[in-house]
Amino acid sequence: MKNIAKSTFTEVQLEKGFYVLMFQNNSTKTEYFNRDIDNTYLQLHYCIKGNCKLHFNDSNYVFNVLDKHAILLYNPQQKLPINLEILPKTALVSIIISIDKFHSLFSKEASYIPFLSDSNKNKKYYDDSEIKPDALIVLQQILNANIHSAIKDLYVKGKTYELLSLHFDSGENTTDEYCPFLIDEQYVQKIRKAKDIVIARMAEPPSLQELANEVGLNLKKLKEGFKQIYGDTVYSFLFDYKMEQARLYLESNQLNVTEVGLKVGYSTSSHFIAAFKKKFGTTPKKYVMSLQASSN
Repeated sequence: MKNIAKSTFTEVQLEKGFYVLMFQNNSTKTEYFNRDIDNTYLQLHYCIKGNCKLHFNDSNYVFNVLDKHAILLYNPQQKLPINLEILPKTALVSIIISIDKFHSLFSKEASYIPFLSDSNKNKKYYDDSEIKPDALIVLQQILNANIHSAIKDLYVKGKTYELLSLHFDSGENTTDEYCPFLIDEQYVQKIRKAKDIVIARMAEPPSLQELANEVGLNLKKLKEGFKQIYGDTVYSFLFDYKMEQARLYLESNQLNVTEVGLKVGYSTSSHFIAAFKKKFGTTPKKYVMSLQASSN
């Protein structure tokens, strides 16, 4: 934390590519803050009280962040360095998060990170909204966290996740994979349906063309959309999912290796063993033996 007369500035790195900046200007002077940021980051600025200004293009363009308002900025086409003018009696919380990390927050399967599609990756995103009352409470808790320094970062991290969930909760029945940058909701629903189909039929999955026909998309759209939302091709996703299920079956100790292989769609043990070894670097039998050894 840096003290500036009656002003304070605190920065907390929550994770790689994920920061929270906290400003309290209780003085009678205007304070300034500058930070260079590349174009892979999204910015959220919450003005809890008072007023601050964001300067762009060598101050040729100035944007006011009003009292109890939040500004979301993202522009993959150019850098948007933070150039803040924090007026007296102003409190501000800023969240700086990489776009990849941001997308991972909206993915149902935590291990699959969705990315922007070719059609969306060059789009700017901008939003000016009033801070919701419940989000305002969380912001005050972040700003005024008066706890032991050993756990303060953990507290701020938890509250920041809570803040983001409140900010992007539309209060409607959105899908688990809602994200402001995703393409239209109907398209997302069809891709989710495709994912559910291949999981439900993992022992005998349909061909890509059959899958595309079933969900009502052309083959190209299916491939692009699946890669965008789940970060992988359909069959690579399915392979990882099958291996993860196989690992869980083996850990349950209720099925032998051949039975587990059949469960996840391998008619011969040798093919299953080869697939499992490719994924985990060991055979199913050795994996079970390692589990038994570690439990003794």
